[in-house]
Amino acid sequence: MSITAVAYPNIALIKYWGKRDETFNLPATGSLSMTLDVAPTRTTVTLAPGADDDVATWRGEAMSGDDLTRVRSFLDLVRELAGSRVRAVVETANEIPTGAGLASSASGFAALAAAASGAYGLDLTERDLSRLARRGSGSAARSVFGALVQWHAGRDDASSYAEPLPASALELALVVAVLSPGRKPVGSREAMRRTAATSPFFPAWVASVPTELEAMRRAIADADFGAVGELAEANALRMHATMLGAVPPVRYWNADTVAALDLVAQLRTDGLSAYATMDAGPNVKVLCRPQDAGAVAERFTAAFEDVNLLIAGPGPGVRIEGTR
Repeated sequence: MSITAVAYPNIALIKYWGKRDETFNLPATGSLSMTLDVAPTRTTVTLAPGADDDVATWRGEAMSGDDLTRVRSFLDLVRELAGSRVRAVVETANEIPTGAGLASSASGFAALAAAASGAYGLDLTERDLSRLARRGSGSAARSVFGALVQWHAGRDDASSYAEPLPASALELALVVAVLSPGRKPVGSREAMRRTAATSPFFPAWVASVPTELEAMRRAIADADFGAVGELAEANALRMHATMLGAVPPVRYWNADTVAALDLVAQLRTDGLSAYATMDAGPNVKVLCRPQDAGAVAERFTAAFEDVNLLIAGPGPGVRIEGTR
């Protein structure tokens, strides 16, 4: 049995940062995101009866180290649910830089969850698939669904899952400015752990997010683009402030990051509705209206010599692309 699944990255408008349970990847707070329509991950899981161990490749290159360990651990979880001991071959490729704060793990584990659960014969609801994807990477719970999605922090494994938000008249675009495509020096898991354990700002972050989530849901329901943008930008900057309070501090920003944030502020001064958001990396995403995405991209191209730009809208949830 061989199953191929495709999933897309999501960018959080209200961020996920910090865990209260690392075994089950239970978040300290809820979060809210937009699944993109660009740069998908495509993953094929093929059962390999008789094999001694799982094999995984990324873009045709054999995985090793922590990347391979995470894949094997996730497959062990799927096998436990399926009552199987059969090993598998995993082939995966994503179109967005890995480990650069661009949600590659979200699309990666959402695709792996769908492909592996299908290959091992699990008949999961979307909610249970979201819970399964969460075990591989927390934000993958959201990439199971398309467009705007909320991940509920929940109380335990059963109650921590994502679900799509009700339809809204809000029209959004996201210009992703890839300023530094390389792997970041501190992985998200370690950065979250350090922040939660040592930053004096972290308790205030946890206390403030539920109010921001409710405000964001209202702004989306009202199709209030300005409120959505202001909330998203403030939440992202607050998340990075918690990291700067860690010991030692976690700082993902570089000179281009600061220049990009300044450019977004200048765009607003010039009359263009644009708001910045950032995840755990140096790269900046710009939330804007679809009709303004081209103008935002032009300003970034003029300001940064080597920037790689992706223009995205709301995208689909995970899907099975092929079975054999």
